[in-house]
Amino acid sequence: MCLAVPARVLEIQGDMAKVELQGNVREVGIRLVPGVKEGDWVLIHAGFALEIVDAELAEETLRLLEQMYREGEEEMEGRP
Repeated sequence: MCLAVPARVLEIQGDMAKVELQGNVREVGIRLVPGVKEGDWVLIHAGFALEIVDAELAEETLRLLEQMYREGEEEMEGRP
């Protein structure tokens, strides 16, 4: 299974961009998303931005991923 996660574009340099995802900054390729600009939200997977998404969708996705993570940790705590 593959998972793409939303990140906010901080800076663009050529075909690469610095993006922020929950406090972590990394570089990703942006050749697949022509027209992307600083401040946009993009879905990233395997070091590449795949598409531009709106801020509301990005924030809701991050909230749901965080909720899933917390629930998984709670489930693991209850196991022997």
